[in-house]
Amino acid sequence: MSSYVYKTNGTCSRSITVALDGKIIRSVSFEGGCPGNLSGISKLVVGMDIDTVIERFTGNRCGERQTSCPDQLAKALREAYEAEQKGA
Repeated sequence: MSSYVYKTNGTCSRSITVALDGKIIRSVSFEGGCPGNLSGISKLVVGMDIDTVIERFTGNRCGERQTSCPDQLAKALREAYEAEQKGA
């Protein structure tokens, strides 16, 4: 199990680090952003299947922004899984 760092775009958080075990989320941490909310999101998704999280979080917006930290997490999970598959 390795960690994948995703550089966010359009959010207060600067990056998201995720660790996967296949399609299961083992850990998530955000750099920057709203600490309480993002810590809560991180704890909620650990142990979940990435497809469920991606489905629920994709397209969530933050106010007038076209994206949000949850939306960026969905993108991070997709990229991390694809990177893990290429390295396998």
